Amino acid sequence: MKLTVIGCSGSVPGPDSAASSYLVTAEGFNLVLDLGSGALGTLQRHLAVPEIGAIGLSHLHPDHCMDLCGLYVAARYAPGAPIPRIPVYGPPGASERMALAYDLPLDPGMEEELDFHAWQEVQAIGPFTIRTAPMVHPVPAYAIRVEYGGRVLVYTGDTGPNEALIELARGADVLLSEAALPDGDPGNPADLHLTPSDAGEHATKAGAKRLVITHVPPWYDPVVQAEHARRTFSGPIEIASTNAVFDI
Repeated sequence: MKLTVIGCSGSVPGPDSAASSYLVTAEGFNLVLDLGSGALGTLQRHLAVPEIGAIGLSHLHPDHCMDLCGLYVAARYAPGAPIPRIPVYGPPGASERMALAYDLPLDPGMEEELDFHAWQEVQAIGPFTIRTAPMVHPVPAYAIRVEYGGRVLVYTGDTGPNEALIELARGADVLLSEAALPDGDPGNPADLHLTPSDAGEHATKAGAKRLVITHVPPWYDPVVQAEHARRTFSGPIEIASTNAVFDI
């Protein structure tokens, strides 16, 4: 499978990237993980809206889901609309949350354009087997494991350190990990995000083969974050950047 970075800026869009969004493809199927602020524009460099096979939302903070509002408009009003409903997997209540975001009646909300489903522990989406685990964050949040053809990608979403992430990431070929907080800052809030050393430690304990650092806010340097991850992970470390492609 192939991973294409659509947006990797942490917490807010940055000058060089939209907020969180990642395109995973195999057998011609396009799975989008998160669609944060500004990501829909970049996504259309890679595929047209009707080519989206499904969307998976790690959680419902705006930097991970808010461009569903633009997607709803495109699916409803662009030439060729209406298109088949796009499946959207996410935390319970995603349909209602997105209806409120666009000031729509809760019934039907966006349900005529988007087909919302709550995450299950295991499900098939297109050619992929998807496993999820609840993470540690102020709102319900999930890490996502994507399996295809004996290869494994694990995306942390947003989370503080936790054992469930290590278990979900066991043997991953790529761990796509947020590293939103700086190492060594005593003011870092608990149960919110990972530091680079946290990301490296989780990758090491999980036996991940590669670590890709992402979700770095624009006020921190991703190169520094990646260097700090080397303190706790000895394998290959790469930095997510807009339009970067990783073969898995």
